[in-house]
Amino acid sequence: MLDDDTPDDIHPLFRGAPRTTEFRKLRKRIVRDTRAAIEQFGMVERGARWLVCLSGGKDSYTLLAALTELQWRGLLPVELLACNLDQGQPGFPATVLPEFLTRMGVPHRIEYQDTYSIVVDKVPQGRTYCALCSRLRRGNLYRIAREEGCSAVVLGHHRDDILETFFMNLFHGGRLATMPPKLLNEEGDLFVYRPLAFVAEADCDRFARAMDYPIIPCDLCGSQDGLQRQQVKQILDGWEKNSPGRRQVMFRALMNARPSHLLDPALFDFAGLARAKPAATATIPPKPDGSG
Repeated sequence: MLDDDTPDDIHPLFRGAPRTTEFRKLRKRIVRDTRAAIEQFGMVERGARWLVCLSGGKDSYTLLAALTELQWRGLLPVELLACNLDQGQPGFPATVLPEFLTRMGVPHRIEYQDTYSIVVDKVPQGRTYCALCSRLRRGNLYRIAREEGCSAVVLGHHRDDILETFFMNLFHGGRLATMPPKLLNEEGDLFVYRPLAFVAEADCDRFARAMDYPIIPCDLCGSQDGLQRQQVKQILDGWEKNSPGRRQVMFRALMNARPSHLLDPALFDFAGLARAKPAATATIPPKPDGSG
């Protein structure tokens, strides 16, 4: 369905896309994997409205493109509202996303909230900003979603984000947990979706660069050294280099959990585990002469 596009049969987000076979395969794979995650984790409520969160990074551009493709093809019966939260970082190019979204004809909302000043004020020198920054961002996005009548906040976390978070929790949090593809917020009124759950980061990078989308780097967090996520990424990069495909194998393991082979008594009733009763031993009747 993607090979026969004409200028009148393609969303503006894809105009100017490379016509190479390699790019067409990449685009198909991303759209296919996005659709698979949406269907497998039951994300679609027909007629719902989704708040699609854009940071201006490669992942969020890929998310918007994949969801728009599915909607354009009639495969995603929801309304999409793109949203960028300008958090007041110094030097943030505030006009890039509004101009891009307007040019592409994408419905959107741009919100300005200076969470940067709060983060810098509250986080001690030498500590990373990510936790507080993301918490403040999430609270604002939930508010915007409610104001816009959206049922879900949609994020651009991909397969590698999910895998890295698993290892961060394993190494530093002492728990087996990661970012789920579908989550209900604490208030119970909004879903959080991650439709790129099956999409590799490398594919997001190749796609966004091939489309020449105006990438906005995260200077607030990316400029800090020694982040736990960066350390985990380096470990996974090393494993992948020595054994190509290792990331995908580990990701599949997250979908194949066996509680009986772990150690959490809240997930499996080890105390109630009992042996089967031994089968009754057959009794041999004595011989008539008593010699039995």
